[in-house]
Amino acid sequence: MTGFKNFILKGNVIELAVAVVIATSFGAVIKATVALLLGLVGKLGDQPDFSDWKPYGLLFGVWVTAVVSFLILAAVVYFVVVLPYTKAKERFFPSDAPGAPADVQLLEEIRDLLAAQQGRPPTA
Repeated sequence: MTGFKNFILKGNVIELAVAVVIATSFGAVIKATVALLLGLVGKLGDQPDFSDWKPYGLLFGVWVTAVVSFLILAAVVYFVVVLPYTKAKERFFPSDAPGAPADVQLLEEIRDLLAAQQGRPPTA
């Protein structure tokens, strides 16, 4: 029973559950946005759903609807999620200055100090 309690309290179970719930609801929002935009695209051709379009008896309409839906979905996810997340991440968590990480610099300083103690010139 202790192992289960530790799993629930120390693991990321709560965060994972919240993420699943949020992702599910956000999926519905994205799906509705894609349907809205697909309807707007369809209005340009007087047909909101291309699924019934069958030139030469082939189901090109299903493919066109799937491609347009995918492009709209990708654009919505990029402009609504990825772009704002990237900008917020850069603003609140700026990347480190270019150059060697702090731990590498510390190790180089230790190496140089040891070399100086032994009478050797530090290496670059």
